[in-house]
Amino acid sequence: MNAFSLSLSYWTRRPLSTALNVLLLALGIASIVVLVLFGDQVQDNLERDAQGIDAVVGATGSPLQMVLSSVYHLDAPTGNISVESARPIQSHPAVASAIPLALGDSYRGYRIVGTERAYAELYDATLSSGEWWGDTYTVTVGHRVAQNERLAVGDTIFSTHGMGDATAHAHDDAPLTVSGIMAPTGTVIDRLVLTSVETVWAVHDDHGHGGDGDEHSRHGAGHDHEASDDHSHSQNGHDHERSAGHRADQDASPSGAAERPLQAAPPPGVQSDVFDLDREYTALLVQYRSPIAAATFPRFVNNQTDLQAAAPAFETARLTNLLGIGLDMLRAFGILLIVVAALSIFIALYNAMKERRYDLAVLRTLGASRGTLVQFVLLEGFLFAAAGLLMGLGLGHGATEVLASTIQQANQVGITGWLWVSEEWGLVALALGVGLVTALIPAYQAYQTDIADTLARA
Repeated sequence: MNAFSLSLSYWTRRPLSTALNVLLLALGIASIVVLVLFGDQVQDNLERDAQGIDAVVGATGSPLQMVLSSVYHLDAPTGNISVESARPIQSHPAVASAIPLALGDSYRGYRIVGTERAYAELYDATLSSGEWWGDTYTVTVGHRVAQNERLAVGDTIFSTHGMGDATAHAHDDAPLTVSGIMAPTGTVIDRLVLTSVETVWAVHDDHGHGGDGDEHSRHGAGHDHEASDDHSHSQNGHDHERSAGHRADQDASPSGAAERPLQAAPPPGVQSDVFDLDREYTALLVQYRSPIAAATFPRFVNNQTDLQAAAPAFETARLTNLLGIGLDMLRAFGILLIVVAALSIFIALYNAMKERRYDLAVLRTLGASRGTLVQFVLLEGFLFAAAGLLMGLGLGHGATEVLASTIQQANQVGITGWLWVSEEWGLVALALGVGLVTALIPAYQAYQTDIADTLARA
């Protein structure tokens, strides 16, 4: 009989005690695996999704909320900004580009983003089929949207106001045609539906001026449209005061961040430059011309305009620091479980050595060396650690996948349990090391076994 089979036979002699010790170690390892997977993927995804975006400019409110809504599409916007107020930002000498975003609707929980092609270029997005959106009422969908909703080029979809909760109103009178499907990028764009800003405006224009009445008011946008059919967006009374009033109304709302329908495209015969006064964006994604702009541009926006600027890198660092406190506490709890499991394994091995003194003495008389006995005990401790490690890794990765699929925010960020991160190698070394260390003292006891004395006491 070799050392492995002998260790395994002793290891399975007390199945309940063995199972409890292994489970305790596995729970500690699983806890740390879940935290490592979540923390590593969230950090990587946040950095990847914000890459190339130096600042976000939008309505005043929470800078973090503005970044979460405009960069990661995980929150409601702080409000809308008029096209006129966006012009000084777009023409500022420190700005290389300012990509507009028009938010307000979604498709089955996936946000519809009115923007420009430059937004897709931020993430090096390419098409797997079809073509980019072109005419009004055409959209290009992200890989995950197309995959989960089984969309193909030429399909028709309908947008829903807000993020598609059960009470949200669908724009059934404004169908959108899928013109293209993007290839996977591993970024936030995979879960978005992209279209032109004009499409977002037109959807709400058609919906707001249909036969069912004023939908803008029903959605709580604070718009005061005339009920008559000859209502014109070019009326002189609908300029800066109305745009500012909309933001004030929204900031005073209970949520402070409702996604409001945006203004529509100009009616036929109305000059575009005149109608610009009545159109709105949700935010601008800004890229600087030079690094020095990081010090001057936000000060210009925050002090000399009625808008606000926020740096995604700063806001996400602040967010991860806040989350880090809770994650560190949970990680400490997982390590505590591992320490408790190590003590439990040590006690089990130590008591087992007392019970096996006679067996060890008999093995010595049969020709087993002291080294063989030491190897036997260390292997038993290693078996405890290996079983707990394998069970813990399986539980940790499985729990992460379940949580990622059931928690909407985790699913949106792109968390998965089927991923191996480098930090887990350290966890493997820790678990196996714990098994060997806990077996050292019992192994030393086996090494010191006195054959004659033990057999005489038997």
